[in-house]
Amino acid sequence: MPEPVALDHLTLADRELFHDRRGRACPLPAPLAPLADTHGHLTSFRAHDPALAIARAALAGVRLLVVPVDPVSDVGRKWPDVQAFLAWLDEQVEIARECLAECAGQGFVPPAFEGFDDVPDLLDNVRIVAGAHPYGAEALDDAALGRLRELLESPRAVGVGEFGLDYGPYSGVGPAAQEAAFRAQLRIAHELNLPVELHIRDAAGDVRATAHLQAARILREEGVPARGCDLHCFTSGLKVMEDFTRLGCHVAFGGAATFSRSDDIREAAAYCPERYLLTETDSPYMAPVPLRGEECEPAMVAYTAACVADAREAAGREDRAATYAALWKNARTLFGV
Repeated sequence: MPEPVALDHLTLADRELFHDRRGRACPLPAPLAPLADTHGHLTSFRAHDPALAIARAALAGVRLLVVPVDPVSDVGRKWPDVQAFLAWLDEQVEIARECLAECAGQGFVPPAFEGFDDVPDLLDNVRIVAGAHPYGAEALDDAALGRLRELLESPRAVGVGEFGLDYGPYSGVGPAAQEAAFRAQLRIAHELNLPVELHIRDAAGDVRATAHLQAARILREEGVPARGCDLHCFTSGLKVMEDFTRLGCHVAFGGAATFSRSDDIREAAAYCPERYLLTETDSPYMAPVPLRGEECEPAMVAYTAACVADAREAAGREDRAATYAALWKNARTLFGV
């Protein structure tokens, strides 16, 4: 059994989970429904401890965490094989369990949600999706595909991802290789009857949104999986959102929606059909306001959910409680948990 983690490593004496760089508390918005982080990397932290991030997420009200794992950049590099990765994830959950037990001993417990049936404990609902990021598309060989399939056999597995197209400045992989990997993984999702999480990034300044156009084309040609599709880390505007929701895709809003200059993302969140709304963190990237610039973690989805709910209420779409309820229902439905 992992060693218990001291409570003072989790939070400060004021019981606030997060503080800015000056040490000032950044209270989390009170969630009006269970929260879901539908895309939170636990494998890429530099400053944060994954087990403590799980514990903080539970204390923030997160009841579903979907962790992406890559058969190219994670398994085979950071972990020697699939079983080593899964054992590591099991260990992080058990350490989080010990930490939360210590918190409970001091009266510091996750929030309860009245009016919601069958709400799981987060520690029983840490799931994975597995897929090769576009950066690793050229390395998606038979061995990597074997690791992908083995990951998808795990009881924690709920989907294929993240995969897709990245035409941004950090990608050194050509469009043809990316498209081949996209199609291969999409076909696996069809075969195994699983939903997918897509990573789509356009080149800087590309007003045509070429990567998104090509991704939509591929989805039309191959078919959106019957179990669904999640456009992860959405940072585009209303038109792109509409193009994908017309195909039946979910749209996941993250920390970028909270940034001061993200009016286009908030507009897309406001007018996204309710049944396709999702929230995520993409931790450790793009922490939301008021913690922008910090390393992001799953508990911070609370700030994004509040932002999305506020944007929809301000636009006259629905009240905040309805948005929170939809975000929870949609995540559970998409991932079948």
